[in-house]
Amino acid sequence: MNTINSIEKTIKENIAVILYFSTPTCSVCYALKPKLLDAIEKNFKEFKTISIDLSVEQDIAAHYSVFAVPTVLIFLDGREFVRKSRHMSIDEVITKIKRPYGIMTS
Repeated sequence: MNTINSIEKTIKENIAVILYFSTPTCSVCYALKPKLLDAIEKNFKEFKTISIDLSVEQDIAAHYSVFAVPTVLIFLDGREFVRKSRHMSIDEVITKIKRPYGIMTS
């Protein structure tokens, strides 16, 4: 089970973190998640992934102002850098983080 404190600690201690918010009843969430995480893993070696179930962890969703699924929050160097909800393409997410991630890790 995730906690706000454990998530904040992970964000602070890692160069790149993705929070993936979904619910068990969201078919789009479960179709998108493996493809997105696979693309991130192939393109960016330093990412930590945290999956958050909105049906169970509403306090975490409220803390991050997430009210729709799927939602992806990407943190680079401790700061929220990308926020995508509902309609997103994997290429769009990868493109948004490629340059800043490259600068940070080079």
